[in-house]
Amino acid sequence: MSRFQKLTGFIAAVGLASALGAGAAMAADPDVMLDELKTKVYSLGPNGETPSPASDIQLSDEELAKIKDMKATAAIVLHYAGNDWSQAQVNGLKAQFAEMGIEVLAVTDAGFKPEKQVADIETILAKKPDIIVSIPTDPVATAGIYKKAADQGVKLVFMDNVPNGLKAGEDYISVVSADNYGNGVASALLMAKALNGKGNVGAIYYAADFFVTQQRYDGFKDTIEKYFPDIKIIAEQGINGSNLAGSAERMASAMLTANRKSINGLWAVWDVPAEGVIAAARSTGVKDIVLTTCDLGANVAINMAQKSYVHGLGSQRPYDQGVTEAKLAGYGLLGKKAPDYVALPSLAVTYENLPQAWQEVYHQDLPKDVKDSMR
Repeated sequence: MSRFQKLTGFIAAVGLASALGAGAAMAADPDVMLDELKTKVYSLGPNGETPSPASDIQLSDEELAKIKDMKATAAIVLHYAGNDWSQAQVNGLKAQFAEMGIEVLAVTDAGFKPEKQVADIETILAKKPDIIVSIPTDPVATAGIYKKAADQGVKLVFMDNVPNGLKAGEDYISVVSADNYGNGVASALLMAKALNGKGNVGAIYYAADFFVTQQRYDGFKDTIEKYFPDIKIIAEQGINGSNLAGSAERMASAMLTANRKSINGLWAVWDVPAEGVIAAARSTGVKDIVLTTCDLGANVAINMAQKSYVHGLGSQRPYDQGVTEAKLAGYGLLGKKAPDYVALPSLAVTYENLPQAWQEVYHQDLPKDVKDSMR
């Protein structure tokens, strides 16, 4: 069953629609759908796996004691460390590893460059870690080095995506993800709500073979196209490279200039590109555009607190994701069977629930600069 079929089934179940006709578009109630997203996960795993809930991943006191006696070591290998999501993942991992008596040997940042990530893992393997927790920058280009780590006995746990050719339960323990399709759905529903179900929007997606961001884009497009027939996606543009905010700013500026009289909303695939969209709206003098995105970063939170362009976003739960990944690494050390794919539900964030959402996402109070920006 596809992710969209699951979403269709949910809407039919709550009475928003009867059976869909071939390609039929149907209006829906964003508030009802947003409420359902609080507890359901709509994403499938990288290989189509059905998600297991993160709440099921537990270690007993006896198991924790056994892990502590192992005096294991771990490394955290990131695709990119320059955002709040990555830092929250690291914080969650380090906190749980500390509870398990596991030393973190290194935290690396590939800057979205596969060749840098391969070199990072080569360096880490020389330190002989017991565990590597990582998100591949490219599932093809990095597959060989992850396979090498697995063959050397390293316990691998992945964030969000897995390298090509590696098998759960054999080469790696598990993959843990947010409901990225659900985050795309949430951002679409918040867009529809802000536009009162009618308008023209542009979309800025990540033009790379990256499972997570593709799921978000699919969730956004599917929801708009199937359930809000009076909202049209009139422009779509992919971005890539090292300066994603700058690339998004250029693309958004072009969209706003070409469609100044007709465009009502813009969607960005995550918070860093959304910062570029904000810059584009300011530089082109557009004041009433609706922006939705995914990921709760500090800069988009400030813009939301100011009641400016950002009307809402679908957030991951990166701290809890990091805690879950660390626990699954413990499963690997113990030889305890783990589910192939674990996911956490999406969190829809708006001005009204921003302080509570920040606490839920980061396990910290709302930062002072965000709090001071609230109107």
